[in-house]
Amino acid sequence: MSDKIPLSRYAAAGYGAIIAVLGLGVPTAYAGQTLSLQALRALVLPAKPPIPADNPMTPAKVALGKELFFDPRLSSTGTISCDSCHNVMGDGTDNRKFAQGVDGRLDTDRSTPTVFNAAFLSVQFWDGRAASLEAQAKGPLLNHKEMGMPNGAAVAARIQAIPGYRAQFKRVFKGAHPVTFDNITKAIATYERTLITPNSPFDRYARGDKDAISPAARKGFMLVQQVGCTSCHSGPLFNGPQMPMGQGFFMKFPIYTNNKYVAEYHLMAHLGRYQVTHNPADKHLWVVQSWRNVALLAPYFNNGSVNTLSQAVRVMAKVQLDKTLTPVQVRDIVAFLDTLTGQFPHQTMPRLPSTENTALVMSHE
Repeated sequence: MSDKIPLSRYAAAGYGAIIAVLGLGVPTAYAGQTLSLQALRALVLPAKPPIPADNPMTPAKVALGKELFFDPRLSSTGTISCDSCHNVMGDGTDNRKFAQGVDGRLDTDRSTPTVFNAAFLSVQFWDGRAASLEAQAKGPLLNHKEMGMPNGAAVAARIQAIPGYRAQFKRVFKGAHPVTFDNITKAIATYERTLITPNSPFDRYARGDKDAISPAARKGFMLVQQVGCTSCHSGPLFNGPQMPMGQGFFMKFPIYTNNKYVAEYHLMAHLGRYQVTHNPADKHLWVVQSWRNVALLAPYFNNGSVNTLSQAVRVMAKVQLDKTLTPVQVRDIVAFLDTLTGQFPHQTMPRLPSTENTALVMSHE
């Protein structure tokens, strides 16, 4: 098998952005309109995500985190779990425009991102306000529109009241008082680090299997480079350069505002990163989103305003690059994006620890 994958003359130029970001240098065959297999293999999804030194993974902690992830008793009303919005029996999201939390409240600020492959992201949330999965897990628990708990102490008290959890926390975290808010979110984050989707058709193509993706998808792969999409969507997650954990890669969205899409889809209704930093320079800055599994993650954008991937491609080309794509170009790019759907790990519902001879009191009861 040849170790070169041919590119169009336009794609070779466009791919320079990815090569530069990855720090691979320009392969010797680059001038001959080919891309080295070494450079292409750098786009394969890694087999394992980064693991923080202060939260090592163990099977017992993964199992505990999974139970907590599925347990609606972590919400104020006992009705909403992490899985309610991040459905791991599906694609890790709720496929809704806005998430629905306790008492039917809608989180009208954001559409729910997927939890699959979130372990690879250097920051969490659309605006990058959480520096880790552990920090992200605290947000929905305490958000009054989501799980609605008043504070971390209340979350810990709820779990402490369940005998089975007390025993598990003692085994996993040790210490005199192991049921803490921090340990709860550490366990949830540990389970979430198992939710990765490797071996997509594109990954197989990047390893050298030229037949793993269709001719249309190969054209789409060239087009995203030629058009300029990869100036932001680079690297193995196709979400920009790999940043140190806690540091985000942000981009203004929208850049070009003199078009019909900005008003039609309310793309300037939210201020993005500015709402975290209150720095005027951060208005409309957002974390660049991964293309991994993007075919499954409709509706699209931070406000869930676009229902189809083909329309999302048209909108992004216009508002970010000021380019109008032809129907054939859109079709080929979507064909490429479809190849980024990976293999989802098999999930089963856990049995949750029970209470005996008593009930947990929820809010409004």
